[in-house]
Amino acid sequence: MTQHDLVIRGGSIIDGTGRDSFSGDIAIDGERISAVGLVERRGHREIDASGALVTPGFVDVHTHYDGQATWAQQLSPSSHHGVTTVVMGNCGVGFAPVRKHDRQRLIELMEGVEDIPGAALHEGLTWEWETFGEYLDMLDARSWDMDVAAQLPHGPLRLYVMGERGAQRQVANAEEISEMRQIAAAAVHAGALGFTTSRTLNHRSSKGEPTPSLTASRDELTGIALGLKDAGRGVLQLITDFDDVDQEFANFEHMMRASGRPLSLSLAESLGRDWRRILGRIEDANSRGMTVRAQVAPRPIGVLLGLAATLNPLSTYPTYAALKGEPLEVRVAALRDPEVRARLLGEQPTPDNRLKKVIGNFSRVWELGEAPNYEPHPDDSIAANARREGRSPLEVAYDAMLQKDGKALLYVPFDNYDEHNLDAVREMMVHKDTIMGLSDGGAHVGTICDASFPTTLLTHWARDRKRGARIPLPSLVKSQTLDTANAVGLNDRGILRAGMRADLNMIDFPNLKAHAPEIVHDLPAGGARLQQGADGYLNTIVRGEVTYENGQPTGVLPGRLVRGPVSHRSV
Repeated sequence: MTQHDLVIRGGSIIDGTGRDSFSGDIAIDGERISAVGLVERRGHREIDASGALVTPGFVDVHTHYDGQATWAQQLSPSSHHGVTTVVMGNCGVGFAPVRKHDRQRLIELMEGVEDIPGAALHEGLTWEWETFGEYLDMLDARSWDMDVAAQLPHGPLRLYVMGERGAQRQVANAEEISEMRQIAAAAVHAGALGFTTSRTLNHRSSKGEPTPSLTASRDELTGIALGLKDAGRGVLQLITDFDDVDQEFANFEHMMRASGRPLSLSLAESLGRDWRRILGRIEDANSRGMTVRAQVAPRPIGVLLGLAATLNPLSTYPTYAALKGEPLEVRVAALRDPEVRARLLGEQPTPDNRLKKVIGNFSRVWELGEAPNYEPHPDDSIAANARREGRSPLEVAYDAMLQKDGKALLYVPFDNYDEHNLDAVREMMVHKDTIMGLSDGGAHVGTICDASFPTTLLTHWARDRKRGARIPLPSLVKSQTLDTANAVGLNDRGILRAGMRADLNMIDFPNLKAHAPEIVHDLPAGGARLQQGADGYLNTIVRGEVTYENGQPTGVLPGRLVRGPVSHRSV
């Protein structure tokens, strides 16, 4: 009797459809699942999954590995959290198409919007491409620990077609819109999953310049969307401030009606934004035959502050500013000096709007600790601790950041925490018109580490939440596998069924947990970034090959570029 390549025996299977778990085996041959249930034939290799959950590999549709994928083969932190497919090029930023004289501007844009060090990008990017198709060709020659799919970003496209006029956000003329439409069609034909744009003032270059796509006209947006119609496929993705909800939705609906393409947009609870109204507009659009999804997060968008991070509460004080540029250990030694401490705590800070926007007050700042709590109680905030101890909040934060030899981090829930709980997040997560997204894996490398979203999704919402209602585990798995895969047209993965891609996770669910993030220096040019591991992922399998065992890489790199949407194939 012939053997299967790999058989996973006796696991508790959560297949991605949302139905309850069931016990069974999974047979894999080549890159595909060949049987699910009772598998009689043996495997050349067999893995005992007794007591473990077996799920599809996680599909993360909102990442920014556009640079990292060109120089690294392990796409961490995502690879530490069961992710087997990432989609990059979100929010209208990326590195193609590009003319030689615009390379620096794209680096500045990515550095400012996504907090990726410019020095790392200068060192790591080879720039062996100009068109988007050539960028994909370069990626096609590489391999990773997961699959990678790319989208055409609006910022580079606008610069490529309009030059300085595009950078200065001038109105595109009919000829320029026509050229952008042609490039969009060519990019999708070459393998782009779709087109992305940004319309938020939060997205600025490292020089403070707004993103080129900020004020793009309806005609321009629609013209580019028509490029996807010309190609016959592709998705639209965007982020916007929704300063005028009605006007923005009129723009988006015009894009969708003209092109017939589906759209997803970023959605979070934030001060001044009526997210329920936005969901209502999405429901209305879908009821009229369009396809719109909101990308939502399973926890707050969390900014991390610390002496080793990009920002910290001491940054605007003159005494600390004099230490800027010194190695961490030198700064820590200085800050432990009682005279330095007393001098700094007695100073007045210089104004810094960026830091003020993050730290409005210390009642919204918490110590992250070794076991991150992403739904912290107000009574545990820095401000609350300071009141109990009879000290100033700055003094408490000062001491907290000196822990772990200066590597301790403070946590600031930036969005999704207006009411100091995650009830609104749960409401967004269970809505029929939302999908999981917004992890920003590969971005915000010194301020945010949300690539661990999949681990939080399972642990907090199915097992650990104490401050409100939970969500059934099968529904959570579906939201990070089948739902995300289908939303971007990757219909060959996200479900454990014969004929589908053999991307899987084996999980020790009772012991699944995310580690505390930490700063590592492994970017090109020695650049620093936040890294976050996890316990409980027993095996991660990509294209039928085991890429991680007990959280450690096996060295196998089966991940490849995914060109365009993928149809379901069955056996």
